[in-house]
Amino acid sequence: MEKDKIIFRTEVRPEDLRIIREIVTSTHFFYDFEIPVAVELAEARLIEGEVSGYFFIFAEVDGKTLAYSCFGPIAMTEGGFDLYWIVTHNDYRALGLGKILLEETHKAVKEMGGRYLVAETSAMEKYSPTRHFYIKNNYSKEAEIHDFYKIGDGKVIYVKRL
Repeated sequence: MEKDKIIFRTEVRPEDLRIIREIVTSTHFFYDFEIPVAVELAEARLIEGEVSGYFFIFAEVDGKTLAYSCFGPIAMTEGGFDLYWIVTHNDYRALGLGKILLEETHKAVKEMGGRYLVAETSAMEKYSPTRHFYIKNNYSKEAEIHDFYKIGDGKVIYVKRL
């Protein structure tokens, strides 16, 4: 996907609650209970603004939101940020949009004084493309906690130094 066709926006709009649900659901990667959490972070941003600690970047092409990231500062750190979500609608995966959105997210975090970004994902086999995505984008694997989410589903923690 060509970067010049993508419009980025950071403002969360009421319709984004529905859009986020659609994007996250389309991937078939997340547990049912995770989907409302993705929406709740956007709701918190709508209601509380920046004080919520949640920041968003939406990637739009031809007026349609195809992907988004959500990130925020880690309390009690100097320049630490969490990457809570980065999701591309399933119909638009493998086109390079996620990489472009991730680069835009890195830029935003750096502008906010971020030194590093922490990304967490599942260790299950179906998340192998996600783990490869982080490695391909110069994240280093810093830790793995076996059986974190449930027996047989560990957590892998990646860090990108900015």
